[in-house]
Amino acid sequence: MKFAYDFLAFPGVLYALVGALVVGGFASLLVVAALRRRRDTARFGEAKLVERLRSFDADTRRSVKGLLLVLALAAAFFALARPQFGRGVKHVPATNLDVVIVLDYSKSMYARDVVPSRISRAKAEVARLIRELRGARFGAIAFAGEPMSFPMTSDGAAIAQFFRGLEPNDMPVGGTATSRALERARELLERDPKSKEHVRIIVLVTDGEDTEGDPTRVANELAAEGTRVDVVQIGTRAPEPIPNVGADGRVLGIRQDENGKPLMTQLSTEAEAELAKIAEITHGKLVTGTKGETGIDEVTRDLKRLMNQELSERVETVFAEEYAWPLGLALVLLVAEGLLPDAPKTPPRVPLPVTALAKRPRGRRRRALARADADGASGATRGGAA
Repeated sequence: MKFAYDFLAFPGVLYALVGALVVGGFASLLVVAALRRRRDTARFGEAKLVERLRSFDADTRRSVKGLLLVLALAAAFFALARPQFGRGVKHVPATNLDVVIVLDYSKSMYARDVVPSRISRAKAEVARLIRELRGARFGAIAFAGEPMSFPMTSDGAAIAQFFRGLEPNDMPVGGTATSRALERARELLERDPKSKEHVRIIVLVTDGEDTEGDPTRVANELAAEGTRVDVVQIGTRAPEPIPNVGADGRVLGIRQDENGKPLMTQLSTEAEAELAKIAEITHGKLVTGTKGETGIDEVTRDLKRLMNQELSERVETVFAEEYAWPLGLALVLLVAEGLLPDAPKTPPRVPLPVTALAKRPRGRRRRALARADADGASGATRGGAA
């Protein structure tokens, strides 16, 4: 069994502390009230005499009702902690692979030499990469002139949504700052304590050369830390016009420079050599998209092969939340406490003479009572009893 909250870390420890204080405080109030009643009873008279005067034991009933309330409150807090019980196992190919996807969001990624566009195709294939590498952890970097990041997580769907929700028009600074993006990816891995024990791979997806900085310097630092960089190079050396895409995603024509000439994107020899150098330094691989393909699928196949052949398989327990059981127990305890009366519902005992007089008088008894003849009534009663 486990809980949805980690009670050894914040905010789980705060939740546990509040629950303990509430339940413990309520139980303490009930104990203090019982002690005060006992003290008041002692002031009234001798304990044995007072006990004989009572028609029922009220202390026991109060104790049982108080215990039911405390248990109901504890069960309610237990349900709020969302307990989870094992419901079988599943086999996960690997858990010791960390992948940081670094995706280029410069305006040139709107180019349509890859259908429907470089950026749309890249996002779709990155999402497929995440689905295929089941069990790996992912981080995300979206970059143009400045990088935007998403921290390491085992929730691959969140990473895919991060990329899917961004467009090149959303980037605050234009350009292609590959070195800054790689540095941010390095920081993501370094800040995560688990990644030091995992195989760490950065997948760089870009279509151009770095416009500032020195990505090979960052590559050397990554290699020294044992991090591999696989480079996916989108685009060819043939010039490709850059579409002007509006905020609604519609193409409004071709982007132009200050002289009114169409802006073109093409992979230079220097950029190709720089990307190849990054892969070589980190013992990764360079994949070049050809014939309308991005090359991301090839990297996906290689990483999946790495997980299946070289990384350990893990058996993971499947947990299901069972908060309904303690919550139902709390409701049952509250109902039981409400149904338990403070006093028994038996009629009080009536002395025998009163009982006898309470009967309907007949014959001489009725006549004697009518004459208010106490002696006659008493004699009649004795005669009737005889």
